[in-house]
Amino acid sequence: MSFHLPALDYGSMDPAPARYTIRIRGHLGAMVLSAFPALVPLRHGADTVLTGLLDRSALHGVLAEVDALGLELLEVRQLAPQRESPGSGERRSL
Repeated sequence: MSFHLPALDYGSMDPAPARYTIRIRGHLGAMVLSAFPALVPLRHGADTVLTGLLDRSALHGVLAEVDALGLELLEVRQLAPQRESPGSGERRSL
């Protein structure tokens, strides 16, 4: 007899988008970076860091693209939400 454990959030909608950084080994050229139009690239030492606002589906899509391109994924990190000071009305970017 086989059984399946229920998924914790099966059938639920993606949670709100969050800001992520994705570190990839090496410097990525323009052609490879074109596969990630929603992310901002930054060289950090010998690596490339891609940063952007992604929901869960988009994050999985980016990770699948990293794998399909044969890139070496070093780190995925969800950044803390940006906070605005009360009454400022201006948004700061990281």
